[in-house]
Amino acid sequence: MQETDVPVLVIGAGAAGLAAATSLARHGVASLLVERRSRGSTMPRATVISTRSMELVRSWGLEDEVLAGDTGAEMLLWESEALARASSGVAHPVGYPTRAQAAVVSPSTATNVSQDWLEERLRDNLASLDAVRLQMGTELLALDNTTDGVRAVTRDASGRSSVVHARYAVAADGAHSFVRRRLGIRMHGPDETLTGRQVLFRAPIWELLGSVRYLLYWVTTSNAEGLFLPAGRGDRWIYAPGGDDTADLEHGRLLELIRRGAGVPDLEPQIERISTFHAAGQLADRFRSGNVFLAGDAAHRVTPRGGTGMNVALHSGADLGWKLAWALRGWADTELLDTYESERRTAVAHNVARSNDPAGSRRRVDEELHVDLGGRLTHVWVRSGSRRVSTLDLLGPGWTLFTGPSRREWEAAAAAVPSHAPVVVRDLDAVSARALGVVGEGALLARPDGVPVAIWPSSAGATAELARAVRLVARPAGVSDRAA
Repeated sequence: MQETDVPVLVIGAGAAGLAAATSLARHGVASLLVERRSRGSTMPRATVISTRSMELVRSWGLEDEVLAGDTGAEMLLWESEALARASSGVAHPVGYPTRAQAAVVSPSTATNVSQDWLEERLRDNLASLDAVRLQMGTELLALDNTTDGVRAVTRDASGRSSVVHARYAVAADGAHSFVRRRLGIRMHGPDETLTGRQVLFRAPIWELLGSVRYLLYWVTTSNAEGLFLPAGRGDRWIYAPGGDDTADLEHGRLLELIRRGAGVPDLEPQIERISTFHAAGQLADRFRSGNVFLAGDAAHRVTPRGGTGMNVALHSGADLGWKLAWALRGWADTELLDTYESERRTAVAHNVARSNDPAGSRRRVDEELHVDLGGRLTHVWVRSGSRRVSTLDLLGPGWTLFTGPSRREWEAAAAAVPSHAPVVVRDLDAVSARALGVVGEGALLARPDGVPVAIWPSSAGATAELARAVRLVARPAGVSDRAA
């Protein structure tokens, strides 16, 4: 039986697994990513990429490729009697900022891009990276924690089995996770919060809507209430009838409801798939067992309400990726890995609860945006050479130290501090620095995810202060207790 050694084994090439492998590669750590499906899903599934998720995509150099799948829809729910009468409808917030709102706080904006489009872009990117080996059609047969790592047995599409030895494993193998069950980790929360019928179809709906382009459309026409979602480039749509008894609706009745909801009696939608969905909002007892970490639906399930499921998975995968990389490269003590769960659980629990709320899809932006952004530093447009970039674009794989124009003391401190992770100094103009909370000769130290670790009002004792801060990397996210 073939044996393979790899720093990290990632199980599952959904949003969480792809994000973890991408984040690991960005930090120079190799991984083996195995996926039991022989090819990626062609179903749209999620249809919104959040502001923070697009910031991650931007940091991976994939923003343009992902945005090529954007429908241009605004991040609002539009309510009208029928789609053909959308011009007389009304908009409702869904917790994601509009393009104008996003421009104030981020270099990126939430987008109406389907999950299958995003995952294809991520897979294509991983295929171009030497640090990642992606094996589609490969099933996990066994996985065990050992004293110094994990031992897994896999079987590829040809039936050939292999043994994989890895220091760590990321279990991103979905809601019915084989790894989670093998580790004896339980999920808590209702097992079936939301059940219904949905139809994937193509029809010239955008012609009916004209310039009224939104993320969700709720139609209220009598006996045909339901939700329409643009689900990718072209006229690909999802329709989900409203009401409690929709799981058994058949083709003919669903076709009638689509026509009534569209307001076009002779509409001939090309139905591609009719399916019943069962959604749950659940949280795992714990996200870690020894050298194995749960991510995505293996650790936290959310219903479609609020559209946070794929985004939560991306954030968890990215967070786990950089922390594993720092531990493996010796840039931080292994205690850093404890912060994966302590930092992620708060936001995840919020989104699980939101998804279990019948009103979870209708939320104010100021109630939800901070949850999505996750405490990363302030976005400010600044000049970098001849380019205009965001302060978020200045983050690197190691430490980033932001200063004002008076950077000399901090440059000397960065050169003198014994830090295994590189420290890059970024000097900003005085106004931009002030927007980050940096005044005078002060500075702000940020992790690669943009979360501030410390901020100082002056450069007094810069070397000692910086040395102390980099030793505190394993502490939970937040500004140092020496902060101004």
